[in-house]
Amino acid sequence: MTGRYAAVLAVRPAEPAAPPGIDPEEFRLALLEDTYEVAAGLQLVTPALVLDPPEQPAAEAITWPGTPVVRAEGLPAAFAGLHALGAEEAVLLAPDAPDLPPLLIGKLFRALGGAPASACQAETERGPEGLVALAARLPLPGWLDTALAGVDLDTPGGLRRVRAAAPRPGLIPQGPAWHRVRAPADVRLLDPGLEGWECTRALLEGHPLSS
Repeated sequence: MTGRYAAVLAVRPAEPAAPPGIDPEEFRLALLEDTYEVAAGLQLVTPALVLDPPEQPAAEAITWPGTPVVRAEGLPAAFAGLHALGAEEAVLLAPDAPDLPPLLIGKLFRALGGAPASACQAETERGPEGLVALAARLPLPGWLDTALAGVDLDTPGGLRRVRAAAPRPGLIPQGPAWHRVRAPADVRLLDPGLEGWECTRALLEGHPLSS
């Protein structure tokens, strides 16, 4: 087992992201499975699943056999659960980034060589909104554990708030932004030319991405 973990945070969205004609729960699980496959395909990284709420049998069923599962509420508890599994570095991924490039996750891990945490913001047509991924060295330093108690990956301005709690500037470098699928219109952000996201792609068959 490696000391690096990439965990998908399985949370239930506030609003359905499925386009009309697609079952919202089926679409949520397709996004989650594709994002998990991104994590599972990383080299020298252990994929994991964080369940919040803790009982989600359908979400747990999308993982490969032997995948570590953490049941935790909130980002500090999620990181603590991964640390208990042996993680020295971990990245938490939003569950709705099915085409997230592995290279972006690699950049976040590399940034941990000189910083306690690193982040990738979620880019929308309205500008940055929440986070796609948050990586950290474990265990979390006290100031970061406290700061993360008040935010999640969906919190508008969450990265700014966490950075404001840092004892000095530059402790949370930022990687390139990427998109998430949090509303029906967001399927337009998916690139059919990118490999992967097979489950989401299959559900969207017959639903033009440009619509």
